[in-house]
Amino acid sequence: MELVVLNTQGKETGRKVAFDESVFGIEPKQHAVYLEVKQYLAAQRQGTHKSKERSEITGSTKKLRKQKGSGGARYGDIKNPLFKGGGRVFGPRPRDYRFKLNKSLKRLAKKSVLSQKMKDNSIMVLEDVSMDAPRTKDFITILDALALNGKKSLFILPEANKNLYLSSRNLGKTKVANYNEISSYDLVHAGEIVFFEGAVEKFQENLKK
Repeated sequence: MELVVLNTQGKETGRKVAFDESVFGIEPKQHAVYLEVKQYLAAQRQGTHKSKERSEITGSTKKLRKQKGSGGARYGDIKNPLFKGGGRVFGPRPRDYRFKLNKSLKRLAKKSVLSQKMKDNSIMVLEDVSMDAPRTKDFITILDALALNGKKSLFILPEANKNLYLSSRNLGKTKVANYNEISSYDLVHAGEIVFFEGAVEKFQENLKK
């Protein structure tokens, strides 16, 4: 399959870029996508939650009343979880939520998302852009030309481009990232995916390893 390369004015340049069927034309595996998105979100959690349990509460350990003869339930000390101010039963403790996934499954997840995006005509190719200095206004002009202003979009670079990245950083719905920094979450979260012309081949080779 092929897509036409667009210029920064949104016009066709006459050049085309080939997309590998083994990356952009497979049958999507939704469970693989679910697992990688779950892994990404789990890794974002700080895991610093903590509540005090019975042994960590400051208070007397004296038994509040004798064991028998009161006609009521047995009481322990004031740190009993049943009392106000007592320790919490099985409260949250600091933990690491990250978990491991095989590289082959993560590649399958990316291929699945890209194949679905290709079916939905949500992928386009833009000619390589260079900026002498960061300028958000110039980047917004490109978004307007591609009819992406105000839409969630992901721009995939063939190599690090600091000026282009800084020009887009203040735009909440637009993300610019290098081809080897993309996760399935980024692909799913983006409504439209824009490959810079030089990034297509590198991205495909990265998924074939």
